[in-house]
Amino acid sequence: MATAPKEAENAIGLEEIHMERQEPPKGQKTFTVEEAVETIGFGRFHILLFLIMGSTGVAEAMEIMLIAVVSPLIRCEWQLQDWQVALVTTMVFFGYMVFSIVLGLLADRYGRWKILLLSFLWGAYFSLLTSFAPSYIWFVFLRAMVGGGVSGHAQGLIIKTEFLPIKYRGYMLPLSQVFWLAGSMLIIGLASVVNPTIGWRWLIRIASIPGIILILVFKFIPESARYNISMGNVAAALATLQKIAKMNGVAMPEGVLREPAKERRGRFKDLLHPKYLRTTLQIWIIWLGIAFAYYGVILASTELLERDLVCGSPAPPVQDSGDDSEESHSPCHCRLFGPAAYQTMIISTAGEIALNPLNIVGINFLGRRLSLSITMGCTALFFLLLNSCTSSAGMTGFLFMLRALVSANFNTVYIYTAEVYPTTMRALGMGTSGSLCRVGAMVAPFISQVLMNASFLGALCLFSSVCAVCAISAFTLPIETKGRALQ
Repeated sequence: MATAPKEAENAIGLEEIHMERQEPPKGQKTFTVEEAVETIGFGRFHILLFLIMGSTGVAEAMEIMLIAVVSPLIRCEWQLQDWQVALVTTMVFFGYMVFSIVLGLLADRYGRWKILLLSFLWGAYFSLLTSFAPSYIWFVFLRAMVGGGVSGHAQGLIIKTEFLPIKYRGYMLPLSQVFWLAGSMLIIGLASVVNPTIGWRWLIRIASIPGIILILVFKFIPESARYNISMGNVAAALATLQKIAKMNGVAMPEGVLREPAKERRGRFKDLLHPKYLRTTLQIWIIWLGIAFAYYGVILASTELLERDLVCGSPAPPVQDSGDDSEESHSPCHCRLFGPAAYQTMIISTAGEIALNPLNIVGINFLGRRLSLSITMGCTALFFLLLNSCTSSAGMTGFLFMLRALVSANFNTVYIYTAEVYPTTMRALGMGTSGSLCRVGAMVAPFISQVLMNASFLGALCLFSSVCAVCAISAFTLPIETKGRALQ
C-alpha cells in the first residue's frame, strides 16, 4: 500500500529537479548533511547561533512595535486623522509583503546569510532616514521601506532551523519568542522615557542600534550547510560541519559527505505543485489569520480597555473635556500616552511569553497540527469573551491571554512552515507565507480602529471567525512534521 505513494513522490522529484549522482567507491562510508547534524548534536555552536539569530527578533520587534508608540506623537505633529494613522501601519506591512517574496526567492538562489545581512543593512539605513522625515508622506514611504528590510529577518529563523537537530527544533525555536518579547518591552520602556523628553525622532534612532550591532556579529555565523550542499558546494558544507563539530567538541561521522546537488532552485509554481498545493494554501490561510488576530489585538487595545467603562456601548465613551491629564486630548487634538498607557502595554505584551512552556509541550507531544488547532480555537473563544462586561483588570486579563495565544500560534506556524518544505524552496515558502501574513496585518488596523468604533461586536465576531477557520485549516493539514527530518 505504501509503495505507490512513494513511487509517485519519487517521480515528482525526478520531474522537478535533476540530481547529480556520483557513486562512491565500493565499500567507502558516506553520510548526508542530515546525518551530520544529528551526529554533531547540540552544543556551544548552537547556543551562539540561538543568541545571535534569536536577537534578530529583538531588532524586528522594535521596528514593528515602534509605530504603536510613535503614532500619538506624529498624529499631533502633522494633525493626522484616524485613517492616516492606520495607513502608516498598513504601509509598513505592505513593504514587508512585497519584499518577503523577493527576498525569499533570492535567499533560495544566493544564500540565507547574504540576504539576512542585506535585509539588516537595508532596514537600518531606512530606519535612520525615517527619523529625519520632513512630512507625513515621507514618513509613510520610509517606514514602508523599513518593513521591506524587516521581511528578510525570517532568514535567521531558517538558518537556525537548518542547523538544529530534529529533537531540539521543537524546544529551541519557540524559545526565540523571548527575544521578540524583549524587543517589545524595550521599545515600550524606551518610549516612556524618550518620547516625553527628546522626542520620537531620537526614539527611532535609538531603536536602530540593535540592528546595527547584529550586522557586526553576523560574521560568526556561517552559511547554511544544507543550502551549500543543495547548490553542489560540498567543500563549503563539509568545512562548516567540521567547524561546528570542533566547537561542540564532538567527532564528525565517518566517511565522505555525499548528497545529490539540485541543479534547479525552487520556483513559485513549485509551491503550487500537486505535491504541496493543499499544504501551501492552508498554510497561507493560517498565516493570514494569525497576523490579522495578532496585530488586531495590539492596535485595538485602547478601544477594548475603554469599553468596559460603559458595558454594552457600541463605542468608547467620550472623555470629559475637563480632564487635563497626560492622556487627555492635547491642544492639537491628539491623544498622548501617559504612564498608565505604557503600563498597560507592558502587561499585555508580557502575555506573549506566558504560554511558552505549554506551547513547547504541545508542539513536541501533541504535534504541530493539533497544537496549532487548539491554540487557534482558544484565540477565537477569547475574542468573543472580550464582549462581556468586566472590570478594567478583567479586560487586561483577556488581552493578556489573547497576546499569549496569538504568540503561541506564531511559534507553531513558523516551525511547521520551516519544516514542511524542502531546502530548495524553504526560504521561498517562508517568504510567501510571510507575505500573506502581512496581508492580514494590513487589514487589521482598519478593523481595529474603524470597524470596531462602528460595531464593536461585529469586529470581534470577524476576528473570532477568522481564527476558527484557521483552527480548522490547521487540524486538517495533510502533513505532520513532528519528528520528521528536514527534506
